[in-house]
Amino acid sequence: MMRRAAFQQARMLPRKLVAPVAPRAVRCLATVMEPPHYPTVADIGLESLGIDTDAPMMRNPSYEELFEEEVANGEGVVTSTGSFAIDTGKFTGRSPKDKWIVKQAPSEGNLWWGDVNRGIEPEVFDELYEKVVAHYNNDVEKVYVFDGFCGANPSTRKNVRFVTEMAWQNHFVRNMFLRPKNEDEIADFAPDFTIINACKISDQDWERHGLNSDVFVAFNLEKKIAIIGGTYYGGEMKKGIFSMMNYWLPLEGIMAMHCSANKGKNGDTALFFGLSGTGKTTLSADPNRYLIGDDEHGWDDDGIFNFEGGCYAKTINLKEENEPEIYRAIKRDALLENCWLEGEDNTPDYFNATKTQNGRVSYPLHHIENHDPVSMGGHPENIIFLTCDAFGVLPPVSRLTPEQAMYHFLSGYTAKVAGTERGIDEPEATFSACFGAAFLTLHPTKYADLLQKKLENHDTKVFLVNTGWSGGAYGTGE
Repeated sequence: MMRRAAFQQARMLPRKLVAPVAPRAVRCLATVMEPPHYPTVADIGLESLGIDTDAPMMRNPSYEELFEEEVANGEGVVTSTGSFAIDTGKFTGRSPKDKWIVKQAPSEGNLWWGDVNRGIEPEVFDELYEKVVAHYNNDVEKVYVFDGFCGANPSTRKNVRFVTEMAWQNHFVRNMFLRPKNEDEIADFAPDFTIINACKISDQDWERHGLNSDVFVAFNLEKKIAIIGGTYYGGEMKKGIFSMMNYWLPLEGIMAMHCSANKGKNGDTALFFGLSGTGKTTLSADPNRYLIGDDEHGWDDDGIFNFEGGCYAKTINLKEENEPEIYRAIKRDALLENCWLEGEDNTPDYFNATKTQNGRVSYPLHHIENHDPVSMGGHPENIIFLTCDAFGVLPPVSRLTPEQAMYHFLSGYTAKVAGTERGIDEPEATFSACFGAAFLTLHPTKYADLLQKKLENHDTKVFLVNTGWSGGAYGTGE
């Protein structure tokens, strides 16, 4: 009752104020009520992670419970749309130079080492892990756990667990990953991979550890654990699991793809490949087609399947006339990130990029009215490569031969769009293998070989579409 009163009042809070204290009468009433029952470390099974704390824990809280937690903790504000809005601080995008993978057998023989996948020694990971666990055992006041799935195909899906110290981070992964249908589905849950998010701490020994900064996003494939420190950006958790799917599935002969997907009323499936900001989410949210997913998919012998249970859309310049499905998805249970808010009712201004051009919203897939309920489709009839050409050279649309398709897939010419990474303020020409090099854990040719076989087996047509500039380069063309 106390928290319900608090979040009702918080609906009208200005952007920067924390949630108010509940009235005295409510506080007095709360003292005679039975305290809520929270699961323990043993109930959830966190002992194997080294977490041993008496702090209250919540496992898979509902959207309503998360809303109450977010407001009571003062983690953000309620907007005029009914959605909750948070600010991730100075990190409004991924920090790719702070991503590390432990270099050890047997995974080191499979990984594509270089700028994308940087190696650290097991001892460094262990030291960072000790810092994270100590933080949870000594400093974290409440622990939020999400147990769910990645991959809509039950035969190949992975069990994923997220441990966070903030309610909105649990809200984020609840939006983005596949939620259990009931308690029985996770009664004997054994995670295939766990991410522990300790965003409030950083590595003060980063120079001795040989890191890029005091921020760390570190993966240990053999221990099936990743740890995050020094950044609040939610996308690190989403893309962390995507990187792992890009490792596991191709080794099992399944194609993993950075693409969106939809299907027509007759069941014809289409894929849209492209980097963040090139139009994957916008073009896949077609009112005349069923949305399978907006960002990450697999392609197995049965067809296409979504990795996720939600969408993560850019909000810059969002308006209902141009993107009605996404605009209307921003309502209760959606989570806004780094969006400018105006007035006492916290109305989002999607055209104000003062904070960042990478304002985002995450929402469950069912917020899109014409979503596909099973998030799966047949083998695609058409594939569209999206490229944001910053030089105005490429034509708007090109039909590709099989050889051209492989060339463009491996080269992945596009432009990094402002705000999707730290330090990117305007489009910057780049080549991103497989239209997603930042998330590849294996060599690009591994994915290209799988795609080539799929195209041949299913006679899939491939197009190249320029969603960047024509009639001149950025700043000159349109």
